[in-house]
Amino acid sequence: QEPLVESGGGLVQAGGSLRLSCAASGRTFSSYGMGWFRQAPGKEREFVVAISWNGGSTLYADSVKGRFTISRDNAKNTVYLQMNSLKPEDTAVYYCVAQRRATLSIYDGMHYWGKGTLVTVSS
Repeated sequence: QEPLVESGGGLVQAGGSLRLSCAASGRTFSSYGMGWFRQAPGKEREFVVAISWNGGSTLYADSVKGRFTISRDNAKNTVYLQMNSLKPEDTAVYYCVAQRRATLSIYDGMHYWGKGTLVTVSS
């Protein structure tokens, strides 16, 4: 059983919206910092957004600030990524991550990775 499973990816036109979900299973992630990374074709994986264990703190990459919103529902063991005003450069595989600390640090290794969900934004 995969600990993190992403869903919600797909094909959308530029300017459109998608909502990604990351369902955690096998353990409770309510005390973990969680977030999203992405990897575009031919590019290195990059940080997108992070959320603290209780949702009280978030961190966004400059490229998505004001367009993406991360949230979590610890009762459902699920993290969400609402993506609005999508651009072709947002095309990538999006990975859900979890780190065994209250506030995710992008400078430390992640303890869990999902397998990713593909988001394709057409121009």
